[in-house]
Amino acid sequence: MKLASLRRGGRDGTLIVVDRDVKRAAVAPKLAGAAGAPTLQAALDRWDEARPILQDTYERLNAGGIATAFPLRPSELAAPLPRAYQFLDASAYLHHVELVRRSRGDELPASLEQDPLMYQGGSDCMLGPCDPIVGFSEEWGIDFESEVAIVTDDVPLGATAEAAADHIQLWMLINDVSLRGLIPAELAKGFGFVHGKPSSACSPVAVTSDELGSALRGGKLHLPLVTTLNSRVVGRPDAGVDMAFDFPRLVSHAAKTRRLGAGTIIGSGTVSNRDRERGSSCLLERRTLEHLETGVATTPYLRRGDRVRIEMFDANGRSVFGAIDQRVESP
Repeated sequence: MKLASLRRGGRDGTLIVVDRDVKRAAVAPKLAGAAGAPTLQAALDRWDEARPILQDTYERLNAGGIATAFPLRPSELAAPLPRAYQFLDASAYLHHVELVRRSRGDELPASLEQDPLMYQGGSDCMLGPCDPIVGFSEEWGIDFESEVAIVTDDVPLGATAEAAADHIQLWMLINDVSLRGLIPAELAKGFGFVHGKPSSACSPVAVTSDELGSALRGGKLHLPLVTTLNSRVVGRPDAGVDMAFDFPRLVSHAAKTRRLGAGTIIGSGTVSNRDRERGSSCLLERRTLEHLETGVATTPYLRRGDRVRIEMFDANGRSVFGAIDQRVESP
């Protein structure tokens, strides 16, 4: 099934069920005893109870059996989880890690192929799919990062990768906006990102694993992730190729020393293939390749008025998650 959050009913939005074509929707029914508008977080908190109720709504919606269904307008959507309890972002595509480290003059960690890279990002203000990238100086190097992400239910401390697979409940896309000009100075302090990683945007809908069919294999989503900049394709790497750590492994890594609360989001990091014909999912990678080939990076970072669109299509050409579609705007 496919789920989204309308930007109404409170800070956490109102949970809606979306049809398979990402065209129509219906407000999700309340769970017994729940107060206020239904939310995705509330559903994840009681997932075993909520899932069959939401699945029934989804099936009736696809069959045209809900009289109160309405057209889906992405501009009216918040992120599926407008404020998540936790957002952990990995860097599971080692080709991308190698290029980014090289661009900063950093050495590759010795454990690169054995232990996932992961940081804790901000999650109190996740952007909706059409929210603008706003308020940043172009001198800060505004960049997009196209990623796949999962959402968990409650994950116990020390969960193995085998056990973690059962706790992945939803999949979605993320634009992990990065300010490249601010990151090196932050990392040089020896701690981590704050200013260099502003709010990330999420796809219109989050979907359950069964919707992904045969594209979901080995804990990876084997579909091209298409990123366009000002209507020109800059990358379409296959998200299931060259991913060194699958999602169950990433969940297990995150749970090594902590329990993960329901609603935890874990990102894949920038999707990247070694096949350069597939293009890039961020401008930094493209600039680094240009520098390696010619000695000069010619692609600029994002500027006012630029439009970034991130989307994934199934084998039948259907949009799986809807599109992240953002413009860079002045404050």
